[in-house]
Amino acid sequence: MKTIILAGGSGTRLWPLSREFFPKQFIKLFDKSLFQLTLQRALIFSSPEDIYVVTNEKQRFIALDQIAELGLKIPTENVIAEPLPKNTLPAICYTVLTIVKQRDKGGKVAVLPSDHLVEANDNYIEAFRRAERLAEKHLVTFGIKPARPHTGYGYIKPGNRLENGFKVERFVEKPDEERAKKYITEGFLWNSGMFLFDTDVFIEECRKHAPQIIEAFEEKGIEAYTDVPEVSIDYGLMEKTDRAAVVELNTFWSDVGSFDALYEIMKKNGSGNAVKGECITIDSSNNLIYSERLVAAVGVRDSIIVDTKDALLVCSRGDAQKVKEVVKVLKDRKDRRAESHLTIYRPWGSYTILEEERFYRINKVTVLPKRGLKMQVHHHRSEHWVVVKGMAKVTVGDREFFLRSGESTFVPAGTKHRIENPGLMTLEVIEVQIGECISDEDVVWFDE
Repeated sequence: MKTIILAGGSGTRLWPLSREFFPKQFIKLFDKSLFQLTLQRALIFSSPEDIYVVTNEKQRFIALDQIAELGLKIPTENVIAEPLPKNTLPAICYTVLTIVKQRDKGGKVAVLPSDHLVEANDNYIEAFRRAERLAEKHLVTFGIKPARPHTGYGYIKPGNRLENGFKVERFVEKPDEERAKKYITEGFLWNSGMFLFDTDVFIEECRKHAPQIIEAFEEKGIEAYTDVPEVSIDYGLMEKTDRAAVVELNTFWSDVGSFDALYEIMKKNGSGNAVKGECITIDSSNNLIYSERLVAAVGVRDSIIVDTKDALLVCSRGDAQKVKEVVKVLKDRKDRRAESHLTIYRPWGSYTILEEERFYRINKVTVLPKRGLKMQVHHHRSEHWVVVKGMAKVTVGDREFFLRSGESTFVPAGTKHRIENPGLMTLEVIEVQIGECISDEDVVWFDE
């Protein structure tokens, strides 16, 4: 079986933990990220070379690095970067065609979101085995047996019984509280966003119900992303086909779609507080506290406190769905905090903004082993580099030399320069930028 992992979401509902450039699927909310946990689940049915990851260019290198952390040998060509976000149907359609073209044949394909937490127990494995048999003639989705009436999930109503599942009678959008209660009494299931199908059946149904998408990709390949509509697989295909089937999945599942959902799955102490980070609580209960520094909570109840180095979120539990409205305000203000943390990840490593004013910025630059930045030049700022860990290979103008821990160099404005890590240890450099413009607009890159 092949597995497609969808890993291109931007994740606004877990801000400020999740940002556009580093969304929730890559955050290590637990020992591993949700993306890494999804990769491990995919290995139950697929070998590494049969796993495909769909993300975007800004996040492709993050996906590759987290794959490498697990020691998996997934071919780099299997990690696909979408040029434009077009929702799930175009992503799945393009990847299915890629699989068929690469292998000169199709077969069974599972589709897994990368930002869900799912317990892969015996029930999970058995459900996928039943879905695999059902996929001979159907497009199969998985319905989670509801634990309670939830207003944040879509629902599926099972219809006539099939040998290994049920026909889908209908899909319904997120309901209000009363309707959610009614759905549970009528046997509805939560829509998990996971699918399993045969590539021939999928392509055949796409030709019927989404011909403009399948035909565009067949004609233009990845360049068709500029032409295809933005549409989900549910709306664009599953709600239209008469070959939709559902298999009930009776296991723990959460889309981790809000801080309320995160609170539900985290361990609590005796006062009902779910805590990650250093925290002192006095007369406080039933809170989610997630922080990168010490938080002291006194007399606080039923609240969410999320503290990062550049943003603090405080809201009442139950109102966590409104966090995305904060992100909208920040985007309208063109505030970079909607997109990135103080640590910004790059294919060569990362940099962390330690201090910033109008005419200067201090960064900690981390360069991974055997990687380096492209040659570049700044016209409106100079830079001073101090190596604090590892060894740097530095180019400044026509000079090329090495710097060790405690050594430094100066890069005048208008001078071509680059820094590389030729060693086996991570390189850390303190960079001081001084000038009239310290934004990324004052960077000219060279291909050399």
